[in-house]
Amino acid sequence: MIAIGKIKELVEAQINGTNVFAVEVKVSTSNKINVLIDSFDGISISDCVSVSKGVEDSLDREDEDFEIEVSSAGLDAAFQVPEQYQKNLNKEVKVYTYDGKKHEGILSFADETKIEITYEEKVRIEGRKKKELVTQVEAYFFESDDSSNKIKDTKIIISFK
Repeated sequence: MIAIGKIKELVEAQINGTNVFAVEVKVSTSNKINVLIDSFDGISISDCVSVSKGVEDSLDREDEDFEIEVSSAGLDAAFQVPEQYQKNLNKEVKVYTYDGKKHEGILSFADETKIEITYEEKVRIEGRKKKELVTQVEAYFFESDDSSNKIKDTKIIISFK
C-alpha cells in the first residue's frame, strides 16, 4: 500500500506556491488515491489535471500499481480545513454542533481555533412592547469540551436569490 504521508507530500509539492490547498487525501488498501482540492478562486479542470499528473509522475507503477482521482471539494460538502472557512467568509452557513443543534448565520470570522457566525434575532428589549431585530454573534470552536459550541459540521447554504 502506498503511504498516505508520501501522497500528502507529493500533493503539497504540486500546489506549493499556488492559491490551491488540499482538503482531503485518502489512500485505500487497493491503492486508490483520492485527493480533494480547493482554492480561494475556485478549481478548474486544469488544476485537477496538474495535481494528478504531478503525483502520478512522481510514483512508479512498476513498484506498486495505483489509481488516482483528483477533484474539487463539492459545493454541498462539509468544510474540512480552516482554509475553507476563510474562503467562505461573509457567506451564509449552517453549523452543526455536537449537541445535535443547527445554527445558521453569516460566517463573519474564522481562524485556526474558532469561527463566528452573525445572525439577527427578534428579542424583547426592556421597556419596549414589541420585539426588535438584534444582531447576535456566536462563537463555535474546532476543539471544545462544551458540545453546544464544538463544531461537528459546517456547510454553506446554497441559495438562488
